[in-house]
Amino acid sequence: MTFRIAVLALVIGALAGAWWLLHSLGMPADLSPDTLSEWLGSQGATGPLLLMLLMMIAVVVGPIPTLPVSATAGLAFGILWGTAIAATGALLGAMSAFWIARCLGREAICNRFPDNPVLARDGSQRFLTIAVLLTRLIPVFSFALISYAAGVTAIKAWRFAIATLIGMLPMTLVFAGLGHTFKLNPVLTVLAGVAVLVAMIWLPWSISRHPGSRLARWLQLNR
Repeated sequence: MTFRIAVLALVIGALAGAWWLLHSLGMPADLSPDTLSEWLGSQGATGPLLLMLLMMIAVVVGPIPTLPVSATAGLAFGILWGTAIAATGALLGAMSAFWIARCLGREAICNRFPDNPVLARDGSQRFLTIAVLLTRLIPVFSFALISYAAGVTAIKAWRFAIATLIGMLPMTLVFAGLGHTFKLNPVLTVLAGVAVLVAMIWLPWSISRHPGSRLARWLQLNR
């Protein structure tokens, strides 16, 4: 319990300190891509680092949307450099959220679901990697929520990092390239998210009924 309290205190302190630093440097209250890119451009060589810090906070805290920050990166630093900066910040934030959840909740999950093929200590790495990759591809899923949820599963940190990086790159590149002019179709985005969610729920159920199937062996859910 003391360890968990210390982790929470450290995280809250770090986030508060980072947010104070950004505001002390004049970060505007309006977080629109145009306004943010203008502010970052005025920060000189520290601009990319400040953007990465803002992206990390957006991922760890959650309510701050990450895609507008990606648009800001493209407006302020260009499509390729902006994509690299935004992706680095998002990955660092995702890994921070992942380890926070792992430190605070993984042991309890293992004790609660010792035989679950996804949550147990020897849970399916392949299935979890695919699940993270698919949810990263569709921006309807909360970037922060997926990071925290992955932290309490059996997925290895390096697999989570690779799936996160590969999965988020397409949308990060699009938003960095097209900036705030890009609009997602909300209906198609939600439908795609629902389809992925249904597939992720259906697969374990289907495989539990046919544990010897080729799909079960490939996903390594039939241990």
